[in-house]
Amino acid sequence: MGGRGPDGREREPERRESDSAFRPHRVVVLALDGLLPFELGIPHRIFGRPKDAEGRHLYEVVTCSIRPPGPVQTDADFSVHVVHGPEALATADTVIIPASYELGPVFEEGVLTDELAAALAHIRPGTRLASICTGVYVLAAAGRLDGRPATTHWAEAEHFQRTFPRIKVDADVLFIDDGDVLTSAGVAAGIDLCLHMVRRDHGTAVANDVARRTVVPPHRDGGQAQYIHRPVPDPQQATTTTARAWALRRLHEPIQLRDMAEQEAMSVRTFTRRFREEVGVSPGQWLTQQRVERARQLLESTGLSVDQVARDAGFGTAQSMRQHLQAALGVTPTSYRRTFRAGSNAEGRVPSGT
Repeated sequence: MGGRGPDGREREPERRESDSAFRPHRVVVLALDGLLPFELGIPHRIFGRPKDAEGRHLYEVVTCSIRPPGPVQTDADFSVHVVHGPEALATADTVIIPASYELGPVFEEGVLTDELAAALAHIRPGTRLASICTGVYVLAAAGRLDGRPATTHWAEAEHFQRTFPRIKVDADVLFIDDGDVLTSAGVAAGIDLCLHMVRRDHGTAVANDVARRTVVPPHRDGGQAQYIHRPVPDPQQATTTTARAWALRRLHEPIQLRDMAEQEAMSVRTFTRRFREEVGVSPGQWLTQQRVERARQLLESTGLSVDQVARDAGFGTAQSMRQHLQAALGVTPTSYRRTFRAGSNAEGRVPSGT
């Protein structure tokens, strides 16, 4: 507490040990010439929101250039003034590289410029790396993705695969989490990726709060397949929206594929095809995703037993839920609850899938 001491002077407020030990996770965003302003703003918007129970920001976000502080040209009719040079990369816990339309030899030949290579050399070993859209070319040219899975905007996927044949490119997903390196598809998929990192660091409750404040869904179904251009379907054809809403209200019950198809008055074959076209995954995969998400929420926000969570999420048994969470998150239900129980500020690192 503050106040005045015996000598009449104002006393300094007492500092708690937790205050001096607290350090927000530092996210450094690398701004390259030709960048998309929308993508540059995503990390600041998503990581700038989360706070702990004491109101402290869980992340610190800064932007840097590969040159000394100064203007960086965007793909629009304005530039942005960046106040940090490449040295800021040495202070990062996470480095994010948004897309750029002026990557030059990085895009055309898969090689770094000397200036970009010198900037990336500042990054410390063990730093988490992430890219948005064609920012993945920078990580690939730096050799950070050899032999690993990655994604980018579906329109560039074939070119990216030809340029970097050693990378396992998946053009169907919105993002890929490969532990210390994460890549996302185009533009808005950067929001999905950043929310995923918040969820991975601090749990579903924190990520969902950020999503609500940003007015975006906390988790989007499916992948890029639903956004790739296809012939316009007959407007008289039904969608699978009603079936999905019906299933979400009944996740705790056994749900058969034919039950979902009946909600749309379709045959199972037609429904399965239409569902994959609209959502990007099969009905069975989608149901499992929703049940995993429901289990995560219940493990974080309730004191229900693991058996009860398994029943409420529709897995039936704790063993079944354990297997699905292990496959999706890399941890058991008990470990997940211990790390991400609502109100916890633990900075766990839970490997996750796409």
